[in-house]
Amino acid sequence: MNKILITGSTGFVGVYLQQYLKFYYELEFLSIRYKSEQKFEVISDAIIHLAGKAHDLKKVSAPKDYYEANFELTKQLFDSFLTSKSSVFIFMSSVKAAADEVKDILKEDIMPNPKSHYGISKYQAEQYILSKKIPEGKRVYVLRPSMIHGPGNKGNLNLLFNVLKKGIPYPLASFQNERSFLGIDNLNYLIKEILENKEIPSGVYNFSDDEFLSTNEVVKVISSVLNKKDKSIAVPKTIITTLAKVGDLIRFPLNSETIQKLTENYRVSNQKIKTAIGIEKLPFTAKEGLTKTIKSFVNK
Repeated sequence: MNKILITGSTGFVGVYLQQYLKFYYELEFLSIRYKSEQKFEVISDAIIHLAGKAHDLKKVSAPKDYYEANFELTKQLFDSFLTSKSSVFIFMSSVKAAADEVKDILKEDIMPNPKSHYGISKYQAEQYILSKKIPEGKRVYVLRPSMIHGPGNKGNLNLLFNVLKKGIPYPLASFQNERSFLGIDNLNYLIKEILENKEIPSGVYNFSDDEFLSTNEVVKVISSVLNKKDKSIAVPKTIITTLAKVGDLIRFPLNSETIQKLTENYRVSNQKIKTAIGIEKLPFTAKEGLTKTIKSFVNK
């Protein structure tokens, strides 16, 4: 395998993935948007399809934007792959295609029940891919990553970092949760393994770091990187719940949605992909990856 085609190469994952893979393969990039009845000429040995529409935190996107970018566009590219000489198709889906809330530990055999337009559109793309007969000699992978982070990431980790940097105590220490993350270095490693290892069966795979972390542990890591004392406060849950309801009414940052994201359990099993590769552990622990990400925020 020599040439890899990457869509969505200018996105957060795309930028890091191309920096990693350029030492091993010839890379080419395809900038694509949904257009009715379009087809693609695929001449690469493998396709890594990252392009799509992510969560709209401001909630101003129309539902059709998700279905065109995540479902219809994926259908077009996958159909082109099936009739091409390309041998590997990797689709970057999301754990949100399986479940918005996880009570136990999320595994690949769950009956998906996505709630958001983002999750539903990703799941529809998964279903289309999995419904097709794969020609002999081709391999197809649907990846469901947990929350991806890495240096320069501008998501919720960055927001939490900026709050703690100002010396504001974290008030939700009374909530004990566990959730999965995915450091960009582990993501890059797993994708390279899939590209090279023909023994990894086609199918759906969760991607996450090995360990679960609580938000309280994340706060400790951030405080350590900042060389600050952890000032977390265990405000009683009843008071937090009341404040959240007030925040919902006046559109204050501390609202029900924010608290849910910070305190919910969302544990993801990565055992299937590790078994397929034949490893016991990923190269980097969850805390190592998180520390690397947080250190990148310090001088920003």
